[in-house]
Amino acid sequence: MKIIIDEKIPFIKGALEPWAVVMYSPGSSIDRSMVADADALIVRTRTRCDSQLLKGSRVKIVASATIGFDHLDTKWLEAEGIKWVNAPGCNSGSVMQYIVASLFYLASKNSLDLRSLTLGVVGVGNVGSKVVQAAKTVGMKVLQNDPPRKRREGLKDFVPLEKILAESDILTLHVPLTSEGHDRTHYLINGQNLPQLKKDCILINSSRGEVVDNTALRLALEKNALGGSVLDVWEGEPEADRKLISLADIATPHIAGYSVDGKANATVTVVRQVCSALNIPLHDRLPGALPEPPQPIIDLNRYTGKNTPLGLVAMAVKHTYPIEEDDRLFRGNPAKFEFLRDNYRKRREFSSFSVKIKDEDTVRILSGLGFNIIQ
Repeated sequence: MKIIIDEKIPFIKGALEPWAVVMYSPGSSIDRSMVADADALIVRTRTRCDSQLLKGSRVKIVASATIGFDHLDTKWLEAEGIKWVNAPGCNSGSVMQYIVASLFYLASKNSLDLRSLTLGVVGVGNVGSKVVQAAKTVGMKVLQNDPPRKRREGLKDFVPLEKILAESDILTLHVPLTSEGHDRTHYLINGQNLPQLKKDCILINSSRGEVVDNTALRLALEKNALGGSVLDVWEGEPEADRKLISLADIATPHIAGYSVDGKANATVTVVRQVCSALNIPLHDRLPGALPEPPQPIIDLNRYTGKNTPLGLVAMAVKHTYPIEEDDRLFRGNPAKFEFLRDNYRKRREFSSFSVKIKDEDTVRILSGLGFNIIQ
């Protein structure tokens, strides 16, 4: 059998070769001639999987090593009997780390006390749920909006979008991109409802670029109608509105979920799905040991007399992920969007770090965020 794999998917080389002929290719270069005699595709967001690519092929399964699946024409795949899978939740810890790093960066830049702020979370799935828990751990008030979950589960503490827009000091989006139906998210935030946000509200988008009308957002920022923005995703990726980049507090090239941990989780998920679909014997060969962070132990005890618990937590968060470095690289090289993604740093999540700290309040917050504690 033959399997086509995006060459930038990590930890996968060698995993399937004992059972299949494996071809690696840049995701954007995978074409009809390449997949015609393939049995499976393992891709990322840069490969559009639809009738133009797959009609007439013998592909049985398309597996995307990503949370999002808007690059898959799921209706056509299902109609053709082609199984499709993605990796929901694989990088939820990574995106949560990105949001927490953003929150502490914004607090430092704007002299904000996070405990006095309300965070609005739109989309409370695998990622949004972790963001909610992290924000509560830090001491923020949290408003949650997720219409599909509210209908399914009857959740009384979920609120309408209008309430979140009106009351959030910071608004963060964690929804899939959908263009149809009652819960469509294309341009969920747009020129009509942006004015409903507080004038000093800061918008964070790490979901999909088209969830926000980028032109409307740029105009709002230019008019100082918003307090700021943190943007990891952009309309028309890999292109991005250069003016919007310059206006953002943090601008990054779609790397919020790009921790080593998240990538490894995604790879394991899709390999197992492909093995199951093609009757390949399952195995535990990947990934091997993940690279250890350069400084896995953080000693905060020497700073306890000079900082508040949140100040100490901010130091630990920045140690694991200085988000302003990703901003600097992208802001200075916006044309290198794909290069920066494909050659992203080996970022590890909070759970890969141990913190030496005795202060009880700091221990409580750091433990809630997933850090290991050494007292």
